[in-house]
Amino acid sequence: MSANNLIYGIEGKPSIGKLLIFAFQQVLAVLAATIAVPTIIGLPVQIPSAILGAGLGTLVYLLFTKFKSPVVISSSFAFLGALSNALAFGYMGILLGGLFAGLVYVIIALVVRFAGTAWIDKLMPPVIIGPTVALIGLSLAGAAMGDIIKANSDPVNSGYNLVALLCGLITFITIVICSVQNKFKNARLVPFILGIGAGYVLASLFTMVGNLAEINYLKIIDWSPLVNNFQNLSIKSFVTYPRFALFEGIKELINGNVNGDVLATNPDATVITLVGVAEVALAFAPVAFVVFAEHIADHKNLSSIVGRDLLKEPGLSRTLLGDGVGSIVGTAFGICPNTTYGESVGCVAITRNASVRTIFVAAIMLIVLSFLSPLTALLRTIPSCVMGGVCLTLYGFIAVSGFKMFQKVDLNNNKNLFTISAILIAGIGGLSIQIPYAVDGATGAVTSTIQITSIATALILGIITMVVCNAIEKRNNLEKVSNNDTDLDE
Repeated sequence: MSANNLIYGIEGKPSIGKLLIFAFQQVLAVLAATIAVPTIIGLPVQIPSAILGAGLGTLVYLLFTKFKSPVVISSSFAFLGALSNALAFGYMGILLGGLFAGLVYVIIALVVRFAGTAWIDKLMPPVIIGPTVALIGLSLAGAAMGDIIKANSDPVNSGYNLVALLCGLITFITIVICSVQNKFKNARLVPFILGIGAGYVLASLFTMVGNLAEINYLKIIDWSPLVNNFQNLSIKSFVTYPRFALFEGIKELINGNVNGDVLATNPDATVITLVGVAEVALAFAPVAFVVFAEHIADHKNLSSIVGRDLLKEPGLSRTLLGDGVGSIVGTAFGICPNTTYGESVGCVAITRNASVRTIFVAAIMLIVLSFLSPLTALLRTIPSCVMGGVCLTLYGFIAVSGFKMFQKVDLNNNKNLFTISAILIAGIGGLSIQIPYAVDGATGAVTSTIQITSIATALILGIITMVVCNAIEKRNNLEKVSNNDTDLDE
């Protein structure tokens, strides 16, 4: 056991067998969110590309951080609104968006490199970072609980499904039992794999009964991705190749028309223009500045887990460069700018395995997986309720890690109470900032906005609250000193 109660520290060397299992567990932890991004923006054909982008982006991140930061980076949900705007200009719009987002990271990294990080410590002390990290986990709770009651294959009963909830809770309980028991040590190392396995088996049994009895309510798993994959046997049934946004964007410029995948989602999409470049920049760059704050929060959280300040070694400038260049690569060969994944951080926290070798092998697995049709299809059949059971643990650990960060903060001080309250309530309540930047000339209605996520908005509000309170506190102290001097003169 290494420092900070880790089974394997950052430089730890698990055996080959354990390494493969640990890495696959990381893949499972990040996969659901990774494939969700292209699905949400209406480009499910880009799921293999999103997986490839995660793998390549993570390798880039590891290289820039000198293999000292154990976390997977993958498609960021913060850019969903910006991606929707970029789709108006096809794949080239998405590609340029990823480039602008990555460049913002790189610019900030250069500023940090020459100006240091002292200003960040002052701007984001534990009273700010703690509740922000907790908020990251809490804000995802709704998504996890929405999934845990959902059956993948029942369009009639697409809402609450008690059988799905049972499968999700079995997944959760299996993970808990495996993590806390002491009799089978190997089970403690792979709780997610065992939990997903238990939930999947139970869901399969219910689904088979549902198919035999023709009861839709019991059909928890949708096996159509597997069935469709082998429906017309060919080489593509076993090996495929992701469609890179870079190549698709170049084709659009050469052919003078937008890819049909995009047109199916946005019939009004047009080839990128100079005005379109400006619109994409306005959509992506501000979001990247905001995600910078989440980047710091994630790395502060990870630092507390591994017992090492990652903002000092390998350093914030390196983590930002890794995230920025990884985002550019992830978009070019995938579909979206990347960010550090809370699911990956949660996996490190629960398994107590911070070996960066695990992250490296997970990245290789993601790359290989993106080319293997059967495995991609199989993983897509994992029901939402099972992944909801997994996320119940992952997101909970993220929230608790945040609360641990400010446990030494003086909560009897109103300044701290107001700051924490502002962050938690604004974030949980879903307060976001939407800045209009395009207006319909005929109607005067706002047609495009830059959206600052609720987490980033809460963080900004918390910083403003703390700055205001500090200013008042400083003024009160000056008045007190001045009054004391006056009393002495008298």
